Amino acid sequence: MRRLLFLALLAAVLYGAWWYETRRPFRAASEPPRRVLIPPGTGVRQIGRQLQGQGLVRHPEIFRLLVLERGGAGKLQAGEYELSGRMSLRDLVDKMARGDVVRRFVTFPEGRNLEEMAAILAARGVPPEAFLAVARDPAPIADLDPEATDLEGYLFPDTYEIPPRPDAAAAVARQAVSHFKKVIAPERPAVAQSGRSLREVVTLASLVELETAVPAERPRVAAVFLNRLRRRMPLQTDPTVIFAMRKAGRWDGNIRKGDLAIDSPYNTYRYPGLPPGPIASPGIESIRAVLRPAVSDELYFVSRNDGSHYFSRTLAEHSRAVDHYQRGRGLPPPDVPASPGASPSVPAASPSPDAPSR
Repeated sequence: MRRLLFLALLAAVLYGAWWYETRRPFRAASEPPRRVLIPPGTGVRQIGRQLQGQGLVRHPEIFRLLVLERGGAGKLQAGEYELSGRMSLRDLVDKMARGDVVRRFVTFPEGRNLEEMAAILAARGVPPEAFLAVARDPAPIADLDPEATDLEGYLFPDTYEIPPRPDAAAAVARQAVSHFKKVIAPERPAVAQSGRSLREVVTLASLVELETAVPAERPRVAAVFLNRLRRRMPLQTDPTVIFAMRKAGRWDGNIRKGDLAIDSPYNTYRYPGLPPGPIASPGIESIRAVLRPAVSDELYFVSRNDGSHYFSRTLAEHSRAVDHYQRGRGLPPPDVPASPGASPSVPAASPSPDAPSR
């Protein structure tokens, strides 16, 4: 009888200790949230030791036994976990078994170049140098663009999940390239019919993207650039100068008249034709604008200073529009009928009188 009482008492003590270790909240509701990162491939014992080192578990073996009891052996998921509110060891094990990890996302807007994307990722905790190292390897896009020297233009602007692992930068880049390939696949026949390579289409689309942000105006801007290319007129678009200045480490946020002479193959004031490659990542609407441009013989456009552009067919018309909208001479704009589908866009500055935009 005494033996039975002793065993019952021992069982009660052990159960009480087990309950205390596994059900007692190890953090108060008033404590600030805390994050725990479990790397991929970490075993249950290793996780227990890691949690012990962080003061979350007193005995790693208790953690392992609880995982077994909860049926989570081999099922704990790697990732970053946020611990908030009252939480017991049992709550933590269940959270890890469910894979209730913190999910981080990054959004790349249209018209951003590699350096700008790296800065956006840096704000989300991903080292920019890691992203740039990956983005400067053209291998992921070599099947579509054998001439690519990096991934500029091919990281499709969208929202992507940042995985909680050391190769997060590479994972985001892979997602963005994969998404570009998925989006461009239906447009491949149109690319072939355009008579231009995919690289040329994406390059031209990147110029359109940076010249206007209003979708309905993009086909008209694309038509201006295509018309100038057909006539062997220089494109003379400021975004290419800015890109060249960035590459030379000279960009300070302002473009001056002297900058138009910068010696770079990307400078479309100095070198005719398209720049060597994309200068940013265009969205699908800008790509489609290049593949389906407006039917137009316009060669110029100038900012109206209200977010829209005024398009012209001749230099004389363009000069009058520049006088009216940019030089403030109070002259009425030239009476040029608008092409079908015309709509406003954001302005782009250009000091040259025969440039397509100002």
